[in-house]
Amino acid sequence: MNYIELFAGCGGLSLGLKSVGFDLVMANELSPMAAESYAFNFFNEDLQSLSEAKSPKLKKTLWLSSQFKLSELKQRLRENPKTYPELGNGKSDISANGSNLKGSLVVGSIVDLNIWLQQKPDVAAELKNGFGAGGVDLISGGPPCQSFSMAGLRKQDCEKNSLPWEFAKFAQAIQPKLVVLENVTGILRPFRDEQGKSYYAWFELAKAFSAIGYVPLCLHVNAKLAGVPQNRPRFILIGVRKDFFDSLEPTFNEAEQILFSQPLEFFNRSKHTEEIELDALCYRDVSKQSDLTLFKNSFLKSLVVCQDKLVTVREAIDDLRDQECLNAKFPEKLLTTFSKVLPKRAMQNHEHRRNGLLVRRRFRIYQVLQQVESSVQKSVISVLKGDSNDISDLEWGKLSEFDYFIDSGKFTTFKKKKDFVAFLKQHPTKKQTQKALLANQPAPAALSIPDDACHYHHDELRTLTVREMARIQSFPDNFEFKSKVTTGGKMRSFEVPQYTQVGNAVPPLLGRGLGLAIADLLNR
Repeated sequence: MNYIELFAGCGGLSLGLKSVGFDLVMANELSPMAAESYAFNFFNEDLQSLSEAKSPKLKKTLWLSSQFKLSELKQRLRENPKTYPELGNGKSDISANGSNLKGSLVVGSIVDLNIWLQQKPDVAAELKNGFGAGGVDLISGGPPCQSFSMAGLRKQDCEKNSLPWEFAKFAQAIQPKLVVLENVTGILRPFRDEQGKSYYAWFELAKAFSAIGYVPLCLHVNAKLAGVPQNRPRFILIGVRKDFFDSLEPTFNEAEQILFSQPLEFFNRSKHTEEIELDALCYRDVSKQSDLTLFKNSFLKSLVVCQDKLVTVREAIDDLRDQECLNAKFPEKLLTTFSKVLPKRAMQNHEHRRNGLLVRRRFRIYQVLQQVESSVQKSVISVLKGDSNDISDLEWGKLSEFDYFIDSGKFTTFKKKKDFVAFLKQHPTKKQTQKALLANQPAPAALSIPDDACHYHHDELRTLTVREMARIQSFPDNFEFKSKVTTGGKMRSFEVPQYTQVGNAVPPLLGRGLGLAIADLLNR
């Protein structure tokens, strides 16, 4: 089984696919910072160390177009992707005949890569053939999703909204047996155009893949059901090339016949008309019992293996807090699961960030709020935001049962409500989403920057480390994240530091679940 990965990021999806036996034909990633982690973990190319050499030699990491020569690798690793030169005007590492593309990571824009392949039909043909493999089995990837995210701008005409269509354009050129496109569930919510008309991106994407010859199965899944200790709902489109679909169809069981009946009808109708109503295609939602049953009884069963026993945050990261912790089954499982893909390495990326005294005091308040009713939470948040000056006696009665952090190493309980309210007013914040994790549940979906959450433990008044975030995303401890730890200011618009690499990644266990599902179809 082989695959091409687009929007590869640091390699979460690749890690999952490789763990079930997929071989890389080629990968593509825009950010040099994310590419640095990908290259280190899958090619054993330490780009930062190589950048210190006068004449660095890279075997598997290739720039499509850079302002800088290879001898200026250090500058390449911090290059703003928005300033990549137009094709032909920059420095490229790809040979004229594309002979060094096999098994490589191409650093550059998918838009430019599509143009480059159009200009190089011989290279495109070699890539389509899988460099001698007789074809490509799978193209996978998760296009950037800021525009589709409910926390994003929600603009229909945003430039980033075009990237899933660039994915389709690439797939049309290569014609793999299957495609897997992953995105946020915000893609399922309609946009409003300038006339106020609803625009469903997922539906238009299904039409786009139908138009290039793929039967589109659209899914609403949740990574927590695949064993990831995070409540992370995702949209997945699995496209099956029609001739391959025809060969598979006789092998379908009853659940698979139901899953594909509407997508096949949709595919056939889309060949004859462009005007197709939204009700012509539904997405299968794992949160619905009837659809969950279809998942369990079909090739999708690997996506719901943990529905009866979700992995909690405590199971994922408690041993990092307490070295004597005996509950380290989950991290041990990750190391075993991905042992054939990654070499043995000492754990990195677990440096604690510095949090000031005021911030740590606020984190203890957040920990307490996770242990009381939502109405009490809202009253306290209202005081912290400066929208209110008091809480009710009933609310005070519940909050007075807890201790609070007042000084370095010191906790206290408050005896009077007025003293407690005065304490709250000393910790103003405008943050809307920051909260403490709940130890006995999967982590929340919004977890991509240090400020999103603080630790659940009474004595750990701090944000999570990169390693803790990675554990929650199901990365094993021998997967090492490279480049800067975090960033800020204007550089947020183009830099992809370690925290963001983790937050943007497809969780490896979800990638493995998808890989097992696709392998099931290919092995038929």
